[in-house]
Amino acid sequence: MKKIFSSLILSLACTCAIAANAPELYIVPQPQSVTMAKGSFKVKGANFNYDTSLSQQTVLAVGKLAQDLYICTGRANSIASAVGVSADTPIAKLKGFFFLKDSSLPAEAYTIEVGPKAAKVCAGDHNGMIYALATLRQMMPEAIFADKTNDEVSWTIPCCTIKDKPYFAYRGIQLDCARHFFTVEQVKRYLDIAALYKINRFHWHLTEDQGWRIEIKKYPRLTEVGAFREGTQIGTDRSTSDHKRYGGYYTQEQIREVVDYAAGLGITVIPELDLPGHMLAAMASYPWLGCTGGPYQVWHRWGISDQVLCIGKEETFKFLEDVLDEICELFPSEYIHIGGDECPKKMWQQCPACQARIAQLGLKDGDGVTKEQRLQNYVTARMQNYLTGKGRKIIGWDEILEGELAMGATVMSWRGTKAGIKASAMGYDVIMTPTDCCYLDYKQGQRPEDLSGASYPRKVDYNAKKLYTFDFFESMTPEAQKHILGVQGNMWTEYIEAESDLYYMLMPRLQALSEVDWCGPECLDYGRFEASMQKKQFRILDVLGYNYRKYLAE
Repeated sequence: MKKIFSSLILSLACTCAIAANAPELYIVPQPQSVTMAKGSFKVKGANFNYDTSLSQQTVLAVGKLAQDLYICTGRANSIASAVGVSADTPIAKLKGFFFLKDSSLPAEAYTIEVGPKAAKVCAGDHNGMIYALATLRQMMPEAIFADKTNDEVSWTIPCCTIKDKPYFAYRGIQLDCARHFFTVEQVKRYLDIAALYKINRFHWHLTEDQGWRIEIKKYPRLTEVGAFREGTQIGTDRSTSDHKRYGGYYTQEQIREVVDYAAGLGITVIPELDLPGHMLAAMASYPWLGCTGGPYQVWHRWGISDQVLCIGKEETFKFLEDVLDEICELFPSEYIHIGGDECPKKMWQQCPACQARIAQLGLKDGDGVTKEQRLQNYVTARMQNYLTGKGRKIIGWDEILEGELAMGATVMSWRGTKAGIKASAMGYDVIMTPTDCCYLDYKQGQRPEDLSGASYPRKVDYNAKKLYTFDFFESMTPEAQKHILGVQGNMWTEYIEAESDLYYMLMPRLQALSEVDWCGPECLDYGRFEASMQKKQFRILDVLGYNYRKYLAE
């Protein structure tokens, strides 16, 4: 990756000083600064001490590590408040684990200092402590990830000093639960592995042509009808159907459960209400939402339906606002994703109500933009204005750039990086998620296991090495670079139904993504990453029982 960010990250220069005969750490993502020392700290039976100013949520996370150590070592770890101890207390005066608040540290940053008798862990906020705990777990024998006692390993961590903070504020992973539905417990497991690698945003794709997955109390038919389809396409042949009823949805109680669970892991859940296209499941539930009035069916096919929301009817906007009201009550995230991708304009061209709206707004063709594309700009602007009034910001796929886009919107660049480069130059914030390497449903190679039905049927080779070495920021000016919030991996599920396939497609690209987001371009080192995966991370995944691809490249 080209080193074009040097002027922005001098304060984050990576260091890794290693004392003679000291062990190496194989942590992913690699911390910004690691100084190794001689000796080790025995964690078996070590006391846990926590700062009383830490939040209850943070203390629970600390307690979880103590509990796991007890299970895995067979020796209890007492937990008590750290009386008379602060972040400034020298480690030489401490014995055991100390988890302390240090308000001088920036958001999500942490430090770990390990001596022969103690480990002092400091962070300024919940997320910082969560990341410190993830690093501590990776420093321990991989047996810490098991749920049984293991007396055959040395329960120690090496003496060292770690100073760490993320490069990007937005470190995202997405899951499409609309094409194929995953249970609450399966979603939680997905979040668990994301949290281990310090991902902090979960983009939850909940609505589609093929299924509506979120309970909206004002519109019960969205889940009574829209959550179920009467068949699913077989393989890649769009003319086929297995004619088996398929579906599911999350109640509002379950949504809150997932949101709370994610918050405990340091992850913010960003919901997506995809509009004005990809809305066939909603239109099957309430046919008046469409241009023709139906009848419509929840789609059994993959692809892009010509049937989209009718923008000529004011009732459509009332529906969208009502749905967003309930979504905002369920998700406290700063951002709401409103989709905006792959919206055919055929129905709008034929719809009298939509044409009347176009005339009313005075929309014209010109500058390479059709009046129907400008009509979609109108939809985006209305949704953005409505959500701004509720204290939220919008994210949209890069099609929202076509025509005019109000400032304050964030662009998710998926059709390559060109849209992200353009948007950042215009002053919009950008999340990079190009199909070139960040679409995790695209197969990773040409091995027999890579060519299963779980992979998107394209002749591509988007493995972990390609993601790790991809230049997301080519040709961008330093000013434009400041608008890149981070990089996200997308897991679309047209061809992914089994949970084991989900994780095979996810990893080890998740680990590569985590370093791209956490380390930043100046600190990426593929050789070091490869060693960390081979010598530690694959073993962790084996203990955890995840299915994964055992090759970073071909």
